[in-house]
Amino acid sequence: MSPQLLPFHLAFPVRDLDATRHFFVELLGCREGRSAERWVDFDFHGHQISAHLKDDGDPVAASNPVDGHQVPVPHFGLVLPWDRWQALADKLKDSGTAFVIEPYV
Repeated sequence: MSPQLLPFHLAFPVRDLDATRHFFVELLGCREGRSAERWVDFDFHGHQISAHLKDDGDPVAASNPVDGHQVPVPHFGLVLPWDRWQALADKLKDSGTAFVIEPYV
């Protein structure tokens, strides 16, 4: 029997709620949940993520070296089967998404 993963909640800062909605709903296929003027929740493949508007500064100010890249802090990701990962990476590239680090394995 494999262990069942329990859903998590993660809040993170963003500069633009409309752009964030577009990215998570239109590109990643997440459903939008509750929202208010300065935040919005998304169903991130069974987990709840919450984008909170941050007015000043860069929400990604720090980074750490990982696998030869300077990986931004904070960050989070989704673990997918290879075919779904490749399809999503292609979709994001085809949409003109600006990457801090392009998808890689």
